Amino acid sequence: MGKEIGADNPQMTEQAPWHTMSIEETISKLGLPEDLAKTGLSVDEAASRLAKYGPNQMTEKEKVTIWQRIWHQINNVLVYVLMTVAVVSLIQAVTTPENDTTNQQFTASFQVALIVSVITLNTWIGIYQEGNAEKAADALKNMLSTDARVIRGGKEIMVPAGDIVPGDVCLLGLGDKVPSDLRLVSVSNMATGEAALTGESVPIDKQTDAIPVADGLDPEQVPLGDRKNMSYSATLVAQGSGIGIAIATGDFTQIGTINRLVNQTETIKTDVLKQIDMVSKYLFVCICTMCLATFLTAFFYSETFKGKGLPSVNIALVCAVAMVPEGLEAIVTLTYSYAVKVMASQNAIVRALPAVETLGSVTVICSDKTGTLTQNIMSLTAFVTSNARYKNNVDAADRVPANFVRDDTYLCERAVRDLKKKGTDIVADGPNNPAGRRGHNPSNHFTVDSLHTTENPEEAAKVAHPEEAPFENGASPTKDWIQAALSCGVLCSKCVLGENGGRTGEIGNPTELSILRASYFAGVDIENLKTECPIVAEVPFSSEYKFMATIHESSDVPDDKLVAYVKGAPDRMVKCCKYQSKGGIIGDDAVEEINQDYWIEQIAILSSHGLRVLGLCRAVIPKDSVTAGENLGQEFVNGKEPWLTMVGLCAIMDPPRPECVQAIREAHGAGVRVAMITGDHKDTATAIGHMLGIVDEKFSEAVTGPELDSMSDEEIRACVLTHNVFARASPQNKIRIVKALQAEGQVTSMTGDGVNDAPALKAANMGVAMGKEGTDVAREASEMILADDNFATIVYAVKQGRVVWDNLRKVLLVNTPINNAQGMSVLFGLLAQLPSTPISAIQILYSNFICAVTLGFVCAIEPAEDGIMAIPPRRVGKRLIGRFLLLRILLGTLLLTGCVVGSAVIVNTVYKDMEEFERLYKIRATAFNVLDFGAISVMLSARFAYNSSVTPKVFQGNPAVMWSCVIVAVLQIALTYIPGLNTFVFSMKGMDGLGWGLTIASMAFVFTVMEIEKAVRRSLKASGADTDDREGAVDPQPPVDMSMPKGASKLNLQELAH
Repeated sequence: MGKEIGADNPQMTEQAPWHTMSIEETISKLGLPEDLAKTGLSVDEAASRLAKYGPNQMTEKEKVTIWQRIWHQINNVLVYVLMTVAVVSLIQAVTTPENDTTNQQFTASFQVALIVSVITLNTWIGIYQEGNAEKAADALKNMLSTDARVIRGGKEIMVPAGDIVPGDVCLLGLGDKVPSDLRLVSVSNMATGEAALTGESVPIDKQTDAIPVADGLDPEQVPLGDRKNMSYSATLVAQGSGIGIAIATGDFTQIGTINRLVNQTETIKTDVLKQIDMVSKYLFVCICTMCLATFLTAFFYSETFKGKGLPSVNIALVCAVAMVPEGLEAIVTLTYSYAVKVMASQNAIVRALPAVETLGSVTVICSDKTGTLTQNIMSLTAFVTSNARYKNNVDAADRVPANFVRDDTYLCERAVRDLKKKGTDIVADGPNNPAGRRGHNPSNHFTVDSLHTTENPEEAAKVAHPEEAPFENGASPTKDWIQAALSCGVLCSKCVLGENGGRTGEIGNPTELSILRASYFAGVDIENLKTECPIVAEVPFSSEYKFMATIHESSDVPDDKLVAYVKGAPDRMVKCCKYQSKGGIIGDDAVEEINQDYWIEQIAILSSHGLRVLGLCRAVIPKDSVTAGENLGQEFVNGKEPWLTMVGLCAIMDPPRPECVQAIREAHGAGVRVAMITGDHKDTATAIGHMLGIVDEKFSEAVTGPELDSMSDEEIRACVLTHNVFARASPQNKIRIVKALQAEGQVTSMTGDGVNDAPALKAANMGVAMGKEGTDVAREASEMILADDNFATIVYAVKQGRVVWDNLRKVLLVNTPINNAQGMSVLFGLLAQLPSTPISAIQILYSNFICAVTLGFVCAIEPAEDGIMAIPPRRVGKRLIGRFLLLRILLGTLLLTGCVVGSAVIVNTVYKDMEEFERLYKIRATAFNVLDFGAISVMLSARFAYNSSVTPKVFQGNPAVMWSCVIVAVLQIALTYIPGLNTFVFSMKGMDGLGWGLTIASMAFVFTVMEIEKAVRRSLKASGADTDDREGAVDPQPPVDMSMPKGASKLNLQELAH
């Protein structure tokens, strides 16, 4: 694998802020000649550096062998008990004489086979689950380039990417995967797609000049998106070509840093797994105690086994087999598997089965914004004219003008936080800021440079003559008015709308596409409009002047005239306008002198609500003033006195998903906080937070990534409890947020999509990756994948996680009494001087596997009970078996044990004159059926944790109820009466009326007492008692280490996409 990470690797000490260095300084730092870019490394120098730095490969985490996996599964005290029983049974099978008439040899052999099968099955299930858990490092490895084009010895050659060394001159072309971290020395219209590292879909334009560092800023704090003279390993060349010098390889590349963090971050063991381990230890102590008590009773008290060592040991081991829940692991796995299947049908794909349970205890959901909480479709949400405001229904599916409605109260005032701000300051915090999102080029091309509002913004915002607007407040405009008002946005555009107005097949800038989409859904025939108004000339868009203009023929103007449409940054458009359209009406008689203060204040108002703003203008010009096909310069628009007519302002945003509003309301009702982490601007994040219900009086402010960077551990722990919106955040911020929440006792779910999110996903209690937009690495580092990238799916999964917790408790309520009753029946049967154990070892194993698993499966797939999302999340460390569940388990154990032993004593008394062998078969038949039919009663009562099961609903809502009851009943009857099977295998004979009478009476008695207990508990709950163990004992939790993983500071380089 080459040199591993450590002080002996020269790259550890030779790292430098390459992006701040000139090309000459970079070459000098590498200790190479000035003509390196032309000649490359010599063959000898490349070989020497390969030996010095090692191959360009990432160090892999040590693989877990199959034997280690097997040991991990069988290293359990309960497995040890089963192994001990199997060994003793094997000895007994071998030493039993062949002429033995008690079937002891067959019983012992069958018992060995069953126990070995159980251990093998459970081990295989565990290994199968683990096999899917750790693939993140492999996913990273698969992202790396396999070959690279380099210059060596003055010649261009292809070499394996693993042979790239620091100092190699690499050539990049369209579609190439960058082989290592490079300092670019030559570019030709080059841009790289860095979604592999950041999730950002917009390619980053590249340059070769050194990146200046602001005063007081550490070079390492310069975001990746601003290091435009660098290209990083595993990213793709999206356009153009370039040449770069390798400055880092293997573990020292950016993706190598992520690999180290993924391998360092330990996956958190779920609460249920911890508690099942603890329960196993308690059970071991109980089993040992019961075995010893059974042995002593058999050896010293029982008339049948008194003074007989090996038979007494065998009876004690039968007790052990009875109390070991052999089928529990299988039924727990079934519980998880069924929940996984249900969630997968709702687009929540769970990768590790035990992670399902974690969802039920989540107290905080940290979500990305774009595409998860929002639709990831830029949409025109409002259109502002000189005297009215029109709200657009961005969720509309029908193509009708009624999607637009005049609403003069909609976004008519500044956001409260911006009431006293200057216009330029408002822009700085919003989506119209030229800086773009943290670490990325702005996808909004029409940003505002400065906005100088008046001293009296309230006066400036007043609408003059609102009564002159063409449509009344609350009414919808006509299609013709919408087409005329938005024609500038439709015609002055090179964008292509997607299929049926969606994203599939769309081409162009998202901000511009939003206007086309709004027009389309208002019923405008876009293609027909473009045909009727052909383009004559244009002023191409440039980020220098931030507008574009197109000249069109139109039937709405005289033949000797043309229409000029200009669309651009609103502050610049206002400066170019002399007139304004009255109410958005198009025509010479609907024009008046522009009120610049009004429009500037409207820009400030819309910006304060986190909206992108675009100005639409037009003018009529002489036909002979331009030449067909002419590419006009910017001076055509801004090289003269103001002359345009302002038609209106388009307010554009990526709107919230409508289902997320309800999902967040449901989460809040369930006591689950929702936090939004985004790389977007503070105002945009806050505005979306308001719409979603994340921002309220308690959590009224947003905090930014730079503010988090300056906080101590104690400060950030306080901050995460008082803020729900984290704007302009980096992946390093994500990790600190997770750790801070965990340090405050919160169970955290974290979403992410980029490679750089992988450490935070693994550090969270529940890592959630995006299925559509996410990277393979993020998906492999997570416990759950959202196939639809939808936040509402997370809330649904949380609900299912709570169902799993409830169902696991119900499974324990069914299975544990069955196991306990079997073991205690052996002991108390001996104390009652029965001729032998009331149930045989084979009957015990059958009840554990067939009866307990079949009935437990009913509880494993129970649907959610009413009100499950109206209660707070369970406390961290809450015990799976609390006080009241323990009481129910003990009650069920007592009832089943009493019924089994009691019925056995009755049969033994009634048939006391029968031959002992025949009498024992009668006893075992009755006890066996009393146990398993009594277990049906326990299951029916356990279906509802609080509500009464004395209702026809007990057989409804879960199809497995009837099937399981029928299956258990039919099998019991078959085993009881099939000749040979009943006597030779199960050591019993068919029952008579007394046996069935005792069975039915026991079944009714168990069900009645279990229901009386629930009625008492309901009464206690109504009086305010803690019958849910919410304030009961919890397991202590270890302190959370707030320190960042080694190398995490590198994550400042890769910024969030959302």
